[in-house]
Amino acid sequence: MPRFPFCPPVFAALLLAIVPIAGCHRSQAPAVANGLTPIRIQADWYPQAEHGGFYTALVKGYYQAEGLDVSILPLGQYTSAFQVVASGQAEFGLGSSDQILEAVSNGLPLVAVGATMQHDPQAVMVHQNSPIHTFQDLEGHAVACQPGATWFKYIVGKYHLQNVREVPATHSIANFLQDPNYVQQIFVTSEPFFVTKSHGDFRTMLISGAGYDPYRVYFTRSDYAKQHPDVVTRFVRATIRGWQEYLRDPGPANSLILRINPAQNAEQMQYTLQALKDGAFITGTDPTGAQIGHMSAARWATTNDQLTQLGVIRKPIDPARAFTLNFLPQ
Repeated sequence: MPRFPFCPPVFAALLLAIVPIAGCHRSQAPAVANGLTPIRIQADWYPQAEHGGFYTALVKGYYQAEGLDVSILPLGQYTSAFQVVASGQAEFGLGSSDQILEAVSNGLPLVAVGATMQHDPQAVMVHQNSPIHTFQDLEGHAVACQPGATWFKYIVGKYHLQNVREVPATHSIANFLQDPNYVQQIFVTSEPFFVTKSHGDFRTMLISGAGYDPYRVYFTRSDYAKQHPDVVTRFVRATIRGWQEYLRDPGPANSLILRINPAQNAEQMQYTLQALKDGAFITGTDPTGAQIGHMSAARWATTNDQLTQLGVIRKPIDPARAFTLNFLPQ
């Protein structure tokens, strides 16, 4: 799962050799080659099970059946998916709804068109014997996390924490395994697997449990959505189908991911898939998968209000500018 906008150079070099990223702005009118419309998805990390629905739609031909020739681009080192899409170097990108709201408030012409995950699997991880059992218990402790993380600001404000501090995360569980007092930002679909494999112990607290609950989304440029609604509709439809199928049959997508990202392994991907299912991150409360991709205006408004109160959004916006429900199944 994407922790920071960073892709290790070894993966970036490998993946860029497979899927080259265009370096210039494409014409607004989608070019058609062999009867298919080329589409680039700018991912938010290197290939992993958390992208399984997109790879399922790719490998099972759902995008092709909708007339789309899709390439999934890995996130390069120091690259922003939001800037890549806003500048026209990709038609779609992956991110979270709080990031989209912030980007739109800063002037980027982006709009979310569907939810990859109904809830973000971001969490705080502590050891089993830690005295920290609630977010309020973080008082007096250091938390290894992304510097300036919005969720951290929210937790500090909601629980009126006076003596809690951020320390830079290290992209590793090494410190956690060595220090019984270590507190770390994680994704419940990822780091716990490595702790378990190292015979460590852990407990987790989902950030969403504190009331900060953004979606993980896929987005496009506002002008692209307006000028090519048929393309966006077909992309959303195939993506939702891909996620519905991935939860039933992950094999084809996982095989492709393993080929292009040797840092993954089958056991890790199975752990991630089970965590996605157990947390209902993809499906939400409806286990049939009927609500996959869906979003609500109320959830977007709540996140927008939280960001405004935190001062993350300095120039107030109408949250409806940052998303649309027009391309989702009714």
